[in-house]
Parts: sequence; C-alpha cells; structure tokens
Amino acid sequence: MGHEDAVYLAKLAEQAERYEEMVENMKIVASEDRDLTVEERNLLSVAYKNVIGARRASWRIVTSIEQKEESKGNSTQVTLIKEYRNKIEAELAKICEDILEVLDKHLIPSAKSGESKVFYHKMKGDYHRYLAEFAVGDKRKDSADKSLEAYKAATEVAQTELPPTHPIRLGLALNFSVFYYEILNSPDQACHLAKQAFDDAIAELDTLSEESYKDSTLIMQLLRDNLTLWTSSEAEPPAGGNAEAAPQEEAKAAEPAAEEAKAAE
Repeated sequence: MGHEDAVYLAKLAEQAERYEEMVENMKIVASEDRDLTVEERNLLSVAYKNVIGARRASWRIVTSIEQKEESKGNSTQVTLIKEYRNKIEAELAKICEDILEVLDKHLIPSAKSGESKVFYHKMKGDYHRYLAEFAVGDKRKDSADKSLEAYKAATEVAQTELPPTHPIRLGLALNFSVFYYEILNSPDQACHLAKQAFDDAIAELDTLSEESYKDSTLIMQLLRDNLTLWTSSEAEPPAGGNAEAAPQEEAKAAEPAAEEAKAAE
C-alpha cells in the first residue's frame, strides 16, 4: 500500500472509530524511516492512544471490582477476575511493545526536529509507564526505569529547543509529573515538576502562538488541576493505578500535544 493511501485509510478508520485498523495503517507510514509530518505524527499518536486507552479503562474497572470481591472474601469470583485481568494485561503489553518497537526502530532514529524528538521520547516514556501500571516485581522496575530514562531524554531536548509555552513541552511535563506521582510514588517531585512547568509557561505567555493557544492553555489547566489534587490530598500516593481519583494526563486529540484527556491514567 502506498503512503498516501495509508494516511487516507488511517483518517477514514479514525472517523469510523476503528482504531485497531488506524494503528495498522499508521504503522505502515511510521516504518518508512523518515521524520513524519505533524499530521502523521498526531494520527499515529491518536490511533495508539485510543487502542491503549480502552484497555487501560477496562483494567482499572476490573481491578476495582477485584479489590471489592477480595474484601468480601469471594475467592471463586476473585479467581475468575484475575484470569480476566491477566487477559487484559496481555493485550496492554502487546500494544505497548508494538509501539515501543516502532519508536525504537524507526521514529526516534529518524527524528530531525527538536519537536519530533521530544514527541517521540515522551511517547516512549508514556508507553513504558503504561506497562509499569500493571507490571509487578522486576518487570515493573524495568518499565519504570525505561520510562524515566525516556522522559528525561525528552525533557533535555524540550528545555533547549522548545519554549515553555509549547504544547508538547507542557504535555511532557504533565505526563512526567503523573509518572512521578503514580509510578514512583513521589508526590513532592510530581508537584515540583508540574509547578515549575506551569510557572515557566505563565512567565512567557507572550510567546504563546495563536495556533497552539488552545492546546497550551488546556494543558496548563490540567497541570493546575493536578497540583490542586495532589496538594489538597492527605492520602498516600497510590501504589499502582488509582481507579478513583486519577490525576489528569493529556487530552486525546489530533492536536500536537493533547492526547490523553483525563487519565492515569
């Protein structure tokens, strides 16, 4: 299939909400070993975000039910739920490993612009974080380590090549802070990172371009929402994924940075 056809079919699949097919079409485009256009990059991101998002939502619901049944001592139901949860986790792992392979083999080596480099390293951090959400033991530590490494690589480029108001830089700070809170159980570090990103953006609001104004201000609001949630909560940070009061990640959209709307999601 040709490049233009693959992009067109990906857009068609998005309209039809057939995201698995959208993923397959965008994988063809992403495997061409060149720097993708902004539109192509966002189509790829939206495709995987929808495919993974549905499973993450399912996992949180099933995990919550499992905890309730365990507290009631319903061992028969708990056994069934565990098997079902394992099935969802296998799907999650397959999706994450799939996009991580595309990132490592094609997208990151082919990235030319600072914007692309930040976008892909952030994406790598996100999908290792999704693996860490349900993994245990050494697997969890390995995913968390790789996520941290990717977020740090993205941050290094973002701080030198993107303004503080850039939606991709803000989205990175948002998701990196969620990683500190949810995965590393470091609320102080999460708050520091989120506040720094918010304050830096506020200080340079005059650099905000018209086309990214909506995206940037949305993510700034999410950063502020998380800071409010994290600083007002006396509760301990969640040990895995908290199915109830989840911090905000990025919104899901075809814009440069907004992918995840309410997350940790």
